[in-house]
Amino acid sequence: MTFNELGLERALLRALNEQGYERPTPIQEKSIPVLLKGKDLLGVAQTGTGKTAAFGIPILNNLIIENKTAKGKRKIKALVIAPTRELAIQIGDNFNAYIKYTNLKAAMIFGGVKPVQQIKTLKYGVDILIATPGRLLDLMSLGHISFKDLKYVVLDEADQMLDMGFIHDIKKIIAKLPPKRQSLFFSATMPKSIVELSKKMLGDFERVTIKPQQATAEKVTQGIYFVSKQNKPKLLIHLLEQTKNDSILVFSRTKHGANKIVKKLDKVGIKSAAIHGNKSQIARQKALRSFKDGKLKVLVATDIAARGIDVDDLSLVINYDLPNVPETYVHRIGRTGRANASGTAISFCMNEERPYLKDIEKLIKQKVPHLGEHPFMQDTQEIEETSSPVQRERKENPKTQKKSQSRNRNRNRNKDRDNRNSKGSKKPNNKRNNLRKRDSSN
Repeated sequence: MTFNELGLERALLRALNEQGYERPTPIQEKSIPVLLKGKDLLGVAQTGTGKTAAFGIPILNNLIIENKTAKGKRKIKALVIAPTRELAIQIGDNFNAYIKYTNLKAAMIFGGVKPVQQIKTLKYGVDILIATPGRLLDLMSLGHISFKDLKYVVLDEADQMLDMGFIHDIKKIIAKLPPKRQSLFFSATMPKSIVELSKKMLGDFERVTIKPQQATAEKVTQGIYFVSKQNKPKLLIHLLEQTKNDSILVFSRTKHGANKIVKKLDKVGIKSAAIHGNKSQIARQKALRSFKDGKLKVLVATDIAARGIDVDDLSLVINYDLPNVPETYVHRIGRTGRANASGTAISFCMNEERPYLKDIEKLIKQKVPHLGEHPFMQDTQEIEETSSPVQRERKENPKTQKKSQSRNRNRNRNKDRDNRNSKGSKKPNNKRNNLRKRDSSN
């Protein structure tokens, strides 16, 4: 099947052809016909399979038809809710490319910037609104947004919404939406909490699931290096120096960790930038733009900031820290191998992260291949081959070892003191015995 066979409006097809869209991906092929009929949809597909076009194309096609007879000021007819600023911007960019040859208008609202310009845009009127939950609720409460004319609503990356604690915001937003609407619910994974939320949001819906048994992108080659904590920076630098011409996304578990990685790379002349929640929206967008344009080789990101990173030809993702939530691993490696492209995801695992690795392998139902030796194995082997957990802790933490040695010295001193006391206590007893003997003899 091709997009030409879906019966789409000519202006939309023209824009899709310019973007290089020829054949729908599986999630698009199964979702678009259902949505064109006006049915609600629960879509489950791994990251990087083309979900944005799967819900965007049918909504825009219907709006183009409806807009032919529309009069007066633009009113919000479609709402897309996304978990992060980056994802909202990515969806907005895609929508603007799709509506290039139409008279539809899309707008994005998100936190991290002053709302003045966003309020102005809403005042002039928009057809499609792409928003993050927090800023959306803020502007709703101030009376800048009305959903009286809303016909389509999309909840994208729903599992990440829940991971980020947006469940209460989402429920508040859903409660304000008109009951008569077409609802679309997309997620990469489907835990019980997501199923419960989808039932509250969707009416009579159809479900489209793309290969649920495989949680990771098919064409992503995975691998793992076992490495000690102190050797992680050395191994990262080694790998980056071996892949000089590629764009590489590095994942850190924390904001502080992301900043530290950038500093270590800067010391050896590797240009990189970090994006995370503490960075301003301007700084995040500047770093992401430089990365997409190829001016920046390495982007270091936390999980929340990385949602929405969609870079062509991103061939390598490195998990500097393994995530403690296994579903996050799926989202991370989905940044590469997008659509029909291939990619590689390499993870670092220190001893304390082995339980995370087990959880990941349980979720994806496969073993992550061990990549074998690397130039910084010595310290790792010493830790791994130590006979007991206590000894491993002492090797990894010299302070613990010193404390242990101090405790041992104290124990020895106490033993010596006890021995001296016990020896000293025998002498009085002997004297008493002698006195008893003398008394008895007298």
